[in-house]
Amino acid sequence: MRYLPLTDSDRSAMLDVIGAPDIDALFLDVPEEARISGPIEGLPMHASEMAVEKHMRRLSKKNLAAADAAFFLGAGAYKHHIPASVDHIIQRGEFLTAYTPYQPEIAQGTLQMLFEFQTQVARLYGCAVANASMYDGSTACWEAVAMASRIARGKKRKVVLSGALHPHYAEVVRTMAKFTDDEIAGAPPSLTAKPDDEGLIARIDEDTSCVVVQYPDILGRLPDIAKIAEAAHERGALLIAVNTEPVALGAVKSPGELGADIVVGEGQSIGVGLQFGGPYLGLFAVRDEKHVRMMPGRLCGETVDAEGKRGFVLTLSTREQHIRREKATSNICTNSGLCALAFNVHMTLLGEKGLRRLAMENHRLACLAADRLAKVPGVKVLNDAFFNEFTLLLDGDARAIVRKLTKQNILAGVSLGRLFPGNDGLTNGLLVAVTETTTEEDVETLAAALEEVLA
Repeated sequence: MRYLPLTDSDRSAMLDVIGAPDIDALFLDVPEEARISGPIEGLPMHASEMAVEKHMRRLSKKNLAAADAAFFLGAGAYKHHIPASVDHIIQRGEFLTAYTPYQPEIAQGTLQMLFEFQTQVARLYGCAVANASMYDGSTACWEAVAMASRIARGKKRKVVLSGALHPHYAEVVRTMAKFTDDEIAGAPPSLTAKPDDEGLIARIDEDTSCVVVQYPDILGRLPDIAKIAEAAHERGALLIAVNTEPVALGAVKSPGELGADIVVGEGQSIGVGLQFGGPYLGLFAVRDEKHVRMMPGRLCGETVDAEGKRGFVLTLSTREQHIRREKATSNICTNSGLCALAFNVHMTLLGEKGLRRLAMENHRLACLAADRLAKVPGVKVLNDAFFNEFTLLLDGDARAIVRKLTKQNILAGVSLGRLFPGNDGLTNGLLVAVTETTTEEDVETLAAALEEVLA
């Protein structure tokens, strides 16, 4: 009775105090047809804690965990090694229960961490300023689109989405745009060795507020950010670069360096585990300081107190709780503080040299995997270039092949048919991700299993 501690006499006493004859009298305002007259059909009756624990343990054994399989899943969430020190530090009481940074006099530790986090993200993205984080990469992507619309002062409403933008990110943008006047111009992805940069550029016109392109894209390819940025700027549009794998930026030039105006992405790869899909960490940065006041979310800054000592405060926080809702830059009212701390700790442990070494190891193993899998009859590697993720074209429906390989304890990748349902031209595509946690034995296991299944 831990969760239902009241006895019948307790309930009777409470009803007497409020003057109600019985519990049903509390629901008189609910129409009779809307009330449940008995137990919910299909749900089991209550059970003891021990019985529930045993039942849930039996259910959990049906799962195939990432650590128990040859693992090649990616598509925006990546399995990387996280040092034990990251979890140890973020679970310290002063971080885990730190007060929200409205009152800087009692939140200096949190504020300093966020200031350092912003510095790391700005350097990683090649930008001038980063904010204190957002919920995840997909919502950060929409916030960038909304920011571009604010900068255009509503005079430009067309948003050009690359066909190789992660479909979940594109869907978030389309969903949110239902409540604005933005016109979302998307395109289907093309199964070509190189991204269709020319096709994307051709869709930019004088009414375009921004162009959204993923780098590396959803098929693992590397678009020419500099070329797209130049084309966008010629038409007075901003370029928004989306990055779902921050480790890649240890090996390739940063989007800001290549001319992207707003850079957003998912920070999960650094310090944050897969965690059944969340909570994750949205990263957001701008290349030009003049756009800072248009940024969503929080921004921590460094200052001095009355005694001249260094301190940290919320420099900008134009959110709905502080000003009129219709004038707020964003209705995301917080940042992912604990995930940002994990990112901050892991990035600090790596340092610039460590991040570059980690990126090189990811790329080395991915090249090894692509070369080996290309030798399997019925398998073709789509990409000319990639970082740690690439697309395979299989002689057969990739979804069915993935299901067969799962029975052999192999999580072979993400089928394009799953990412892009309804697009029959993508059904034989399989997106494969390789990180430093992938062994050469895992690669050989996948290759051998694919040979068997495709035969």
